[in-house]
Amino acid sequence: MTKILLVEDNETNRDMLMRRLARRGFTVVCAVDGEQAIAMTRSELPSIILMDMSLPVLDGWEATRRIKSDETLKNIPVIGLTAHAMSGDRERALGAGCDEYATKPIDFEKLLEIIARFAA
Repeated sequence: MTKILLVEDNETNRDMLMRRLARRGFTVVCAVDGEQAIAMTRSELPSIILMDMSLPVLDGWEATRRIKSDETLKNIPVIGLTAHAMSGDRERALGAGCDEYATKPIDFEKLLEIIARFAA
C-alpha cells in the first residue's frame, strides 16, 4: 500500500485531501509545517510526499531541499503543491528538488495521475 505524507497547514485542505486519498486506498500521514515534514519523512518513510510550499516554521521550498539532500530520503518523490501559480513557480519547485508540481485548487484526478506515475 502506498503511504503518502501530506504536508499542509490549512486544516480544511488537509482534511479534504486526506479523506479523498484514503478513500482511494492510500495510507495518509500528515504534517503541518516544514520541520514536522522532515521529521515525519524520517520516521514514516513515505512512498510519496505532497508538499505545500507555503508553510509556517520552515517553508516547503527549504523542507524539500533538506529532504532531497539527505542520502536516506532523497529518492522519495516530492510533489509540490501551491496556490501561487506564478510564472517560474514550476521551475522554482523543480529547482528546490520537487519531482513534480501541482497548483491549487487541486484537480484531484490530475493529482491521482501524478501520484500513479511515482507510485509504480
